[in-house]
Amino acid sequence: MNVNPNIEKPIFIQIAEQLEDSIFTGAFPEETKIPSTNEISALLNINPHTVLKGMNLLTDEEIIYKKRGLGMFVKEGAVEKIRKKRQSRFYEQYVATLLDEAKKLKMSKEDIISLIERGYNNEYHSN
Repeated sequence: MNVNPNIEKPIFIQIAEQLEDSIFTGAFPEETKIPSTNEISALLNINPHTVLKGMNLLTDEEIIYKKRGLGMFVKEGAVEKIRKKRQSRFYEQYVATLLDEAKKLKMSKEDIISLIERGYNNEYHSN
């Protein structure tokens, strides 16, 4: 984990996003303990309250939960919840934007599909 204080995104959000990504990629499986607020704050040399604020975002989204006296754990179903959130964000950030631009260019559905297939073929078959 690392944070960049020189970007506009608040540090607590960077922490929440990195924890979320670690959960999504399997670094912290469901129903396992994640590092404590103090461990993360020591690792990153930042205020524990900032880390807690990031963890609270994930708690509010029911990605992690607190076991009293034991620490924070990844909630069962967290990976699927993150996947759905990211799919929704993907649509909003990329698909909706693509469709808006395609409409301005007077492109048909078939034109868009053809471009996506061309990109997919170039990207995935050249590796």
